[in-house]
Amino acid sequence: MTTVQTGSTVSVHYIGTLDNGRTFDSTPDDRPLVFTVGGGEVFPALEEAVCGMKVGEVRNVLVPAGAAYGARRQENILSLNRGYFPPEKEIQVGQKLSIDFKGGKSLVMAVLEVDDSRVLLDGNHPLAGQDLTFVLRLDAIH
Repeated sequence: MTTVQTGSTVSVHYIGTLDNGRTFDSTPDDRPLVFTVGGGEVFPALEEAVCGMKVGEVRNVLVPAGAAYGARRQENILSLNRGYFPPEKEIQVGQKLSIDFKGGKSLVMAVLEVDDSRVLLDGNHPLAGQDLTFVLRLDAIH
């Protein structure tokens, strides 16, 4: 029976959970994740995990925060004067805002706090600082 190797294109179904058991992502039944092992399309830890798998095999994989979205970084927290935003713009905690920076770069940031004088934004990935557990099922090797 054929096993996955570097360079193999694979179809995988997965369920991703956090340490508290909450599911953060999963593949729909009719749409597996398709990627080429070694192509840098998924976390290297997931590429390594599927190597050696056979079609139909199931494997649990822990991806530590550092190998996933990294640690939460304080430098990705930004406090802006409320006046930066139009006064009629309603801003709520949890809302995602696209912030334009000098040089033409923009970043989507989540609102952590808001009051009459400032808006506190978080540019960290929502899963930064989290260890991720994946249950992988190899459906096909193409």
